[in-house]
Amino acid sequence: MEWKREIQIDPAAQSLAVIGAGVAGCAMAARLRRLGWRGPISLWESGRGAGGRASTRRSRHNHLLRFDHGAPLLSISAGPAPTLLAPLLEAGWIEPWPGALAQLDGEGQLSAGTTDPLTQGDLYRGRGGMDQLCRGLLELGGDGLVLNSSQLVRHLARSRSGGWDLLDQDHRRLGGADWLVLSGTLLVHPRCQELLGWPEPPLQPLVRTLGDPQLERAAAAIAAIDTSPRCALLLLIQPPAAEAWRRLPFRLLSFDEAAQRRWGLSRLSIQPLDAGCCAVVAHSTADVAMLHAGVIGSRSSVASLAGVTPTPQREQALIHTLASALSAVVKPWITSVELAEADPQLMRWGAAFPQPPGLSSELMLCPQSRIGFCGDFTSGPGFGRIEGALRSGEELAEQWLAAMVPTPVPAQGQPA
Repeated sequence: MEWKREIQIDPAAQSLAVIGAGVAGCAMAARLRRLGWRGPISLWESGRGAGGRASTRRSRHNHLLRFDHGAPLLSISAGPAPTLLAPLLEAGWIEPWPGALAQLDGEGQLSAGTTDPLTQGDLYRGRGGMDQLCRGLLELGGDGLVLNSSQLVRHLARSRSGGWDLLDQDHRRLGGADWLVLSGTLLVHPRCQELLGWPEPPLQPLVRTLGDPQLERAAAAIAAIDTSPRCALLLLIQPPAAEAWRRLPFRLLSFDEAAQRRWGLSRLSIQPLDAGCCAVVAHSTADVAMLHAGVIGSRSSVASLAGVTPTPQREQALIHTLASALSAVVKPWITSVELAEADPQLMRWGAAFPQPPGLSSELMLCPQSRIGFCGDFTSGPGFGRIEGALRSGEELAEQWLAAMVPTPVPAQGQPA
C-alpha cells in the first residue's frame, strides 16, 4: 500500500505552476496528489498536449493513425521501480512492450537483442500510444490539475507576494503561482538563443538578482548540460505496401557504432496500426542532426513559435537523406521506399538526449526562491531517458513536500 503524507497546512494556501507537461512534470503533479497535497496545480505546455518526448503525433482526421515519434517505449533499468509504475499498469495506461528487438552491425547483419540503453530492463509502452503515459499520470493526479496546452511561457517574473508570474511573448500574464517547477531546460539553457532567437534564457536575469546561492548553482549546472540532438523521419506506409513492413523481423532496430557511421541512423521503430497502415520512425545519429542544425519539421509545433523560421528546401533535402539511408537498411526485406505515398514528415529533437553528469539531486529544489527542477537531465537511474524523467518528477515531489511540511522537532526531553 502506498504511504500517504498527511498535510499539516491549508492545502489551498500554496499553488504550484509546472512549466512543461512531459513525463517529469506530469509525474511530479501525480506524485504530489498521491502523497496528499491538494493545492492548485497548473501545467503549462507549449506543445499541443502532454507528453514531451513521450508524445504521440495523431491525425486530426483519423484517430487510428498515429506516430510515437519520440521514445517508442519506456524502459525501467534499475530497482526499485518508480512508485507510479504500478498504478499506471493497474489502470491500463501502459502495458508490457511485446515487440521483437534487434541490432544491426556495420556489415548489415542482424543480431537478436541490443546493447541500446533504451532496451535494457523491463520494457513498457503506452496502451494506444506513448502519450497515454502522461495522460495516465494526469488521471492519477485526479481533480485540480489544470493543463494549459499550446501556451509558450516566454518570460518569468516575481510576483508581489514572492511567487512567480508566467508571461507570454508580449509580457502579458498567462498565470502565476506561489511555487514554480521547470520540467525542462529551455528557460534556463542557452540553446533557446539559437533555437528561438531569444537574447538570453528567461530565468538567468532573475538568477542574478535573487541572491539565492542554491539557485545560482542549479542554473549554472543546467546551462552547462550538453545535449545530443536527433532528427526523425516519419513515414505512414499505406496498405498493401504496409504488409512488408509489418513482416520485418523486428519492431525496434538499434544500430551499433559501426552501423551508425555507415548509415547515419541510430534507431528504427516499426509501429503497425489497426487501420492496416504502418508507422515508421527512423532516428538519425547526432552527427547527422548537427550537420543539419537549424532544420526543423515544418509541421511540428515548434515551427509555429515566434523566432522560428522553417526552411522547406533544407527540410526536404534532409528527408531524402534519411529516406535513402532507410531504404538501404531495409533493402533485404523491402525493395523500395516510396516517399510520395508515405506522407513524409520531419521531427527534430534538440535537447532530448542530455549528456552526463546532469543536475544533481541536491540542486533540484531551491526553497528560498520557490523554484524546482525535474526532467531526464537530472542525474540518477534512467538519466537521459523517460525512466529518469519519471523518477525525477517523483523525487522532486517528495523534496517539495518535505520543504513545505518540515519534520517537527521534538520538544526537549521528548523521544525523537
